[in-house]
Amino acid sequence: MPATPKPEILAAFEAAKGFMPLGEGLALYEAAVDAGRLGLPLLEVGTYCGRSTILLADAARAAGVTAITVDHHRGSEEQQPGWDYHDPSTVDPELGRMDTLPTFRRTLHRAGLEDHVVAVVGRSPQIAAFWQSPLGFVFIDGGHTDEHANGDYEGWAPHVAEGGLLVIHDVFPNPADEFTGQAPYRVYLRALASGAFTEISATDSLRVLRRTGPGG
Repeated sequence: MPATPKPEILAAFEAAKGFMPLGEGLALYEAAVDAGRLGLPLLEVGTYCGRSTILLADAARAAGVTAITVDHHRGSEEQQPGWDYHDPSTVDPELGRMDTLPTFRRTLHRAGLEDHVVAVVGRSPQIAAFWQSPLGFVFIDGGHTDEHANGDYEGWAPHVAEGGLLVIHDVFPNPADEFTGQAPYRVYLRALASGAFTEISATDSLRVLRRTGPGG
């Protein structure tokens, strides 16, 4: 039987602002529970308003580990004004710039999960550059340019422990999806070609890979 969140966690997930569909969320949760058995932190790159963080935090709570989420909270490319995924309610009225951090904090508070999450506010490559701890789980869900997706992979995949999971979101093989999912797709192919990771599941645009070797 796959691991599934309790009804109150699912309700919090579905009420939270964000873009992850339920089916992918359930697959993410199952992977996080699996990885939690290693007794190592679960890390997410790309927080937005905390929709997926709810699932990771609940899995971390059950495993007795910590969920870590990394984001600058200024929004990725497609969330800026003038783009399809822009939400005006996330704009700081004083600065005129996106700031999803307050919404994220409210999301965790409402779900009762604040004590199980460490939010690291900053740009992913800067944080990865000084990170030294092994991770049981890395979820790449940040920017969708090749620069950002490759930076997330290069910065965080090396920290996935043996037997741990690398999860990549918004993997779209169709070239028509160049803006929304081709960069994550290329990172997914890169991870498989490295020899370090083996795919264990695919749910819509979510790919779950396990570290099975040192890779190159």
